[in-house]
Amino acid sequence: MSSTSMRTHLCGDMRPEQIGDTVSVCGWVGRRREHGEHLAFVDLRDHSGIVQCVINDDVDVRSEYVLRITGVVRERPEGTINDNLPTGSIEIGDCEVEILRSATPPPFPIDARADDVDENIRLQYRYLDLRRERMQKNLRIRSKVNAAVRNSMAGQGFVEVETPMLVPSTPEGAREFLVPSRKEPGSFYALPQSPQLFKQLLMVGGFDRYYQIARCLRDEDLRADRQYEFMQLDMEMSFVNQDDVLDAVSESVLAAAEAVTGERPAPIERITWHDAMNRFGIDKPDLRFGMELQELTAVFAGTEFKAFAGNIESGGVIKGIKVDGGADQFGRNQLDKLTDKAKAAGAKGLVWMKAAAKDDGSAGFDSPVAKFLSDDEVAGLWSAMAVEAGDLVLIVADEWETTCEVLGMLRNDIGRPPVHQGPYRYVWVVEFPLFVGRDKETGNPKSGHHPFTMPHPDDIDKFETDPMAVRSIAYDLVLNGWELGSGSIRIHEPELQRKVFAGLGISDEEAERKFGFFLNPFEYGAPPHGGFAFGLDRLVAILAGEDNIREVIAYPKTQSGQDPMTNSPTPGDPKAIEELGLRVLPKVD
Repeated sequence: MSSTSMRTHLCGDMRPEQIGDTVSVCGWVGRRREHGEHLAFVDLRDHSGIVQCVINDDVDVRSEYVLRITGVVRERPEGTINDNLPTGSIEIGDCEVEILRSATPPPFPIDARADDVDENIRLQYRYLDLRRERMQKNLRIRSKVNAAVRNSMAGQGFVEVETPMLVPSTPEGAREFLVPSRKEPGSFYALPQSPQLFKQLLMVGGFDRYYQIARCLRDEDLRADRQYEFMQLDMEMSFVNQDDVLDAVSESVLAAAEAVTGERPAPIERITWHDAMNRFGIDKPDLRFGMELQELTAVFAGTEFKAFAGNIESGGVIKGIKVDGGADQFGRNQLDKLTDKAKAAGAKGLVWMKAAAKDDGSAGFDSPVAKFLSDDEVAGLWSAMAVEAGDLVLIVADEWETTCEVLGMLRNDIGRPPVHQGPYRYVWVVEFPLFVGRDKETGNPKSGHHPFTMPHPDDIDKFETDPMAVRSIAYDLVLNGWELGSGSIRIHEPELQRKVFAGLGISDEEAERKFGFFLNPFEYGAPPHGGFAFGLDRLVAILAGEDNIREVIAYPKTQSGQDPMTNSPTPGDPKAIEELGLRVLPKVD
């Protein structure tokens, strides 16, 4: 497979089995070293690795020259074997060198040393950065993941269908990229945030099982796990329930992981959204470490500490996390910073307590609030949280959601390892709230997923009396604290859809105006269906050992959305802008 008209082998494939063979290899000069009066060692590199070639020293080849070298494979002399290279026991001698292309010296080393080069420089010369072993490995892992996903989906009877890139603007939650129409001045297409509407229409069209490795675009602020354009596995199934969708996606994800690691991960566990918030303080829990939130309201039920007592009287809760051995790790300045961070996140405050046994051996705490707690409360806290001397306890007393979120944030800040660090802990989070918060202007509930998400059948009767308690049949897949993707069972019944619209404050007229093109086909017989989409960039990054998805994308944008290689975005051509019927406003300082 590696041989062509110009080469017989790849550089990294050379082994002692080839000793005595005449071979031809092609690649780039990684390094040249003079050896004696008449010879030079050249490390020739291609995507498979490096092989050492012994050439005449009068052959003028330099870093990144492109060469074709023909010679005889031989054993390296004793004392020169390099155990760090797969090809380290052999070399190519008696070499004929053909210079296929000379090269300008690169702006940074084409090896691991470039990891320390400013990212903007690496992206400006991305075509050079891609030659490096790290980037070759990452993008080939990505290729393995894509292939495994496709094989898995095809094996489960899914049909790959491409959906449009120029679509109508839809309210899916994120800001869209708009594309002006030259034929219809003043009108715009949108680039798809996802194929959501089209894949559901494929179910109406009878395709039963659809998938696509889809390019999606969102005009959102960028960060380590987000780009303007990203790739996701998008899928939809008919005549299914939640378990069917989760099983199909799990099979695909586990197959992708196995293709990269060589090992099949354990079946993916499940947790409800409420339990995730209660235990981890976040809806994308990282299960690789402990420090779970502990319920302490009962411990302080009769407390005279006003901050706790007042919170309980107002219907709030008290929770805490324990940092094993944290008493000596956190000084007063660090604890003050944690307190400020908790307040900035919405908490009324943060109580910290360093566990220390008293002189008589009984339980005690070193804390500004210790004097306000009874002996029973101190003993109860030690018992409830399995405290040992030297531990640090952090407590928040507030409304349930605020308490969970603040402690979840502190838990991650203090204990979370890098996202790529093993073990890989996948988890399905299920039963998300159907509505999340209320619109400040109208007071109407806001959709937690999208307005076509199926409510939980056990909660339909709560629409009128307690809408914020209605659960949905929506689910997220989380890996090591990163949300890989989300999905839901969809509403296919008109009466239930109208009920959800009414809960969101969407009238029949507004629904027809915004979603008519999507909902009208449902009148022709829509099957029960559900789907999911997960981000391939994020999955590949974790499997490749990266914290930043830019390292697994061939041509990413910078944190500010720039492309240093092409200098985009650039000002539009005035003639083209005029043809589109647009006017560019001056920048506002």
